[in-house]
Parts: sequence; C-alpha cells; structure tokens
Amino acid sequence: MKFISQLYKLRLLYNFFLFLALINIFFSTENSHAKTFSINDIDISTPFEINFNKNEIIDKGFLKAFNELIFSIVQSKDQIKLKKTPINQIKGMIETFSIKEEKFIDEIYYLTLNVSFNKKNIFDLLETKNIFPSLPVKKDFLFIPVFVDQNKNQVSMFSEDKLFSSWNVNNKKKNLLNYILPTQDLDDFSLIKRNINNLETYDFKEIIDKYNINDHIIMIVFKDDNKMRVFNKIFFNQKKNIKNLNYTEVNFDDEEELFEFIDNLKLVYEDFWKSQNQINTSVKLSLNISIDNSNNIKINKFEKILSEMDLIYNFSIYKFDNRNNFYKIIFNGTPDKFLEVMSDQNYDFEIKNKIWILNDKS
Repeated sequence: MKFISQLYKLRLLYNFFLFLALINIFFSTENSHAKTFSINDIDISTPFEINFNKNEIIDKGFLKAFNELIFSIVQSKDQIKLKKTPINQIKGMIETFSIKEEKFIDEIYYLTLNVSFNKKNIFDLLETKNIFPSLPVKKDFLFIPVFVDQNKNQVSMFSEDKLFSSWNVNNKKKNLLNYILPTQDLDDFSLIKRNINNLETYDFKEIIDKYNINDHIIMIVFKDDNKMRVFNKIFFNQKKNIKNLNYTEVNFDDEEELFEFIDNLKLVYEDFWKSQNQINTSVKLSLNISIDNSNNIKINKFEKILSEMDLIYNFSIYKFDNRNNFYKIIFNGTPDKFLEVMSDQNYDFEIKNKIWILNDKS
C-alpha cells in the first residue's frame, strides 16, 4: 500500500513537471519560429476614381515595402535580379501587415502600411538567386567631404561647399548609414589647406580626434577641367579601404545633378557597408541546445534574443523533459561565430554528448 502511495505521488510530480514544460513550450515559442523583417510607414497615394480598387493599392504598398527591404539587405549589383519578383510571390513572403492610417483628402486616397516579411522565406528567395544578403545594421560614420579645384589649387571652405551643405538634405529612411558632418571650424579648414598637396596620404587625425566616432569616411573631390575624381578613404574596424571613382564634370549649381551625384556616392558607401555585414546563407549550422526550463523569464529572454538575431535562420523546440527544453537552432555561420554573438549576450555553453548546454553569465 505504501509503495502504491509513493508511486501515485511520483506520477503526480511527473505530471506537474510535464504541465510546466508544456506551458513553457506553448506560451514561449511556436514549434517553428522565424524572425520577420519589419518595414514600416510605407506611404501610398492615388486619385479616388470610379474604378478605385483598394486591394490594388495595398498590393502597390507590398511591392514598395519589398523593394525597400531589398535595398537595405542586398547590394546594388544584385538588386536588379529581384526587379521582376511577382507580386503573388511577394505576398506569399508576408508574415503580417497592418493599415496604420488611411484617409481621403481632395479626392486623393492616402494609405500608410506596416509590413512584416518572413525572414526565412526572404533568405530562401535570395539563395535561389545566388544572392548573399547583409544584416540591415544602422551605422554612424563621421563624414569629411573635401572639394579641391586643381586648376586653381584651391580648397573650398565647408560653408562655401554645396556638396557639404547638401549632403544630408535628401536622406532616405531606407539608407543604413548616418553621416555625421564636422563643424565648420576655421582651424580644420586651415589644416586641410596646408595639406592640399598630400591630401590622399594625410590622415586627418587632428580633425577626427575632435569627434567620438572611430569609423569615418574621408571623401576628396578633385575637379580638373571637365573631369572629376573622387578619392574615398573608408575607415572601419581600424581597417582602411580605398575607393577611386571617376566622373564627368558635375554642375553643382544644378540641384538635380548635385543630388544625383550625392545619391550615387551614398550608394557606393551603402554597398561597402553591406559587404561588411554579409551573411553566407549557404552555411547552415545545426545546433542542439539545452536550457533549464524551470525559469520562464530566462526562457523568454533566450527566445527573444534568438528571434531578433539575423544570423539565426530558424529555431524550434524538438523535445523536452521535466528539467530542460531542447532547441534545434539553424545558424548562418560557423560555431566560433555563434559563440561570439552569444557571448555578446552574456551566454556561454558547455558541450556534452553533442548537446550545447546553455549557461547564463548575467
């Protein structure tokens, strides 16, 4: 009788832990979880006419959101491969969307959409096109533009330089880079002027040290008759990258020509930045990770980190017991890279029988 009573208690205890484990699964994650790319505040407008079709307008919003996403994660040389993506295929990659605002003003219909794309589906599409995407990481760069008239052997002051004053005028929200322009300091101008004959080798250290930004771009425009050469020194992660670009003369007094020139240069810098954050989606590292399921807050925190990490292709719980949840994680990178990004989140691991056991250092 005593044995039966103990057996009954053990069964109750097992059922209790089983119940807790089920709660952890159903309230913390879906069986298959893929992060979304969110593109917000997509604005569309159209005249309100007899043949007005709201669904067609929403489809235009989906297409615009898709193009904005592709601009932010794909280098310009590969964007053309996705120009003819059918709208039905785009809609099939949408996880959710919402109408943030709609209104009629003077017979014009205005619509603002928020659209979320399934990350896994987007990466799968890019892989079929042999395109490696990049992490959509925003970044501040100190940007020092210098304009040199070689015919006059003269450097323009920032206040006189239309390139300088117009650089941040037409910023697009889809751009990843934010340019911090230097203040219009006469001492800086004097330094540049003194080094006019060796600007390509001059390190601009006296100017850069005034700002608390390590990564910077120095752009020197050399104008000679009807030709222009743009010499770019891009410093990122203590490495220097040199890019030389040649143009026919740009009329800076013509606003359209000036902004086209600026947009072209920004595209070069955006592509450079994407190249530094490229994901090799053809590498899919499969990891089995165990986490103690007694603390629901830690589980939610762990899953939130996984869901927000762009290098995580997919993750799901594949089994559980009364102590642990076991996750299958597909990671776009090497084991060392996984350990590095997880260490940044205060996690480390020990490996037992091919299972990575999670330790929280926080």
